[in-house]
Amino acid sequence: MTQKQAVAAELAPTGVLRVAINYGNPVLAQRGEHEQAPRGVSADLARSVAQELELSVQFHSYDAAQSVVEGVYRDDWDLAFLAIDPKRAEKILFTQAYVHIEGTYLVRADSAYQGVDQLDQRGVCIAVGKGAAYDLFLTRTLKQADLVRAPTSAAAIDLFVEQELDAAAGVRQPLERYARSRTGLRVLADSFTVIRQAMAVPSGRTLAHAWLEAFIARQKSEGMVAQFLADSGQANVSVPD
Repeated sequence: MTQKQAVAAELAPTGVLRVAINYGNPVLAQRGEHEQAPRGVSADLARSVAQELELSVQFHSYDAAQSVVEGVYRDDWDLAFLAIDPKRAEKILFTQAYVHIEGTYLVRADSAYQGVDQLDQRGVCIAVGKGAAYDLFLTRTLKQADLVRAPTSAAAIDLFVEQELDAAAGVRQPLERYARSRTGLRVLADSFTVIRQAMAVPSGRTLAHAWLEAFIARQKSEGMVAQFLADSGQANVSVPD
């Protein structure tokens, strides 16, 4: 057995590369004509992995990162695209980050809040998508503000509007897109965290993880990650060295 065959066997023990695609983060994934035709950098990277390892690929759709994380406990997927987080690392192996995304707040245009630190006050209520990377971060770091959780990141924005909460936390690009589509809303200029998005495999698949580390480093250095982002209309996203 060659090294490539060994990697393929460990990464996809069923013989099919089962890939989790999280549509809760539109920077990384966008829906195509059907479930097996997703668009975005995560889908393009998954196809490249499958091609190099000579595997067929099967995409599994999710609406939130928390659902992807829960899927690893059911052995639902072999490869995923998630933000690096110490809690998730208990069951998941992460590569180096291939994309950096800002986490920030959506507020009303007439809100007094001008910076993210100003929102950590008693009585402030912030909508978040349950289990999202920024939910995990804010749960660890906020001292006084309260988090109000919605099932998905998109639902958190709806919750912010419907319940007239103080802010909605999320990824900068979709928050800015939402603010442009409505009147009376704005996104804060600064951010409370930089979300490091990585490729992920279930813990224990160390050979596959090492191969993916080298793969993603090569995809970044050769400009393919930036190209995949540009192809899906996300050229303003940062690709780390």
